[in-house]
Amino acid sequence: MDLGIKGRVALVTAASRGLGFAVAEQLSREGAMVSICGRSRERIDAAAETIRKKTNGDVAAFEADVTDHGAVKDMVQEIKKRFGSLDILVCNAGGPPPGMHHDFSIDDYRAALELNLLSTINLCYEALPFMKERRWGRIVAITSVAAKQPLDNLILSNTARAGVLGFIKTLSNQVASLGITANCVCPGYTKTERVEELAKKFASDEKGSEDDFYDRLIAAIPAGRVGSPEEFAQTVAFLVSAGAGYINGVALQIDGGFYRGII
Repeated sequence: MDLGIKGRVALVTAASRGLGFAVAEQLSREGAMVSICGRSRERIDAAAETIRKKTNGDVAAFEADVTDHGAVKDMVQEIKKRFGSLDILVCNAGGPPPGMHHDFSIDDYRAALELNLLSTINLCYEALPFMKERRWGRIVAITSVAAKQPLDNLILSNTARAGVLGFIKTLSNQVASLGITANCVCPGYTKTERVEELAKKFASDEKGSEDDFYDRLIAAIPAGRVGSPEEFAQTVAFLVSAGAGYINGVALQIDGGFYRGII
């Protein structure tokens, strides 16, 4: 299936590894000109080189922290200079640390909002002028299934990522007439470094072994397994495709059926 994004300019943030890396690689395979960013120059350069070798695509790497609003602005301007525009934005950031309510101060909540909510808002504000100019754009914010079904030990993430759903839904209503879609994806448990971190936290809290953690996850997932970054990335690639232009304002869980709600 031709997704119709060959030659489109994409930015995927926090893409040195995990879901961001998988999405960037998939978009490059589809012919998009991809920019990626991360906080470590060494890791983001290595990620870009890996994607280039796998896809033979045009990939630009930027050292940028998505919580640094000035750095994000500068990066988007550099993308404009190099590629001429910005058509596809995939907002991604690492999650706040796991823990219960008594583990965190109000400053921890501020940091979580800056990391996951305000970074998404800032990225959208920087990208939208280029999309409006061309009257075509795709925005996808990577959140978490916890934004729909809060998980007890992820109170910071539950709080910040739910705000992303509200922002993206509202934004989608305001830009749809300009040929721009805005959607969220809510990954469930996927085989990434983030899930490995949660498994280690589970063991360090003496709740059981890491194997026990994975056994409990799988027992709660109707699919009977955790997801793969590759299948997640293929779903995102469809959402930013030409053919997905009538999908707008959704918060799509990609979780093997973990989320139990109807809406």
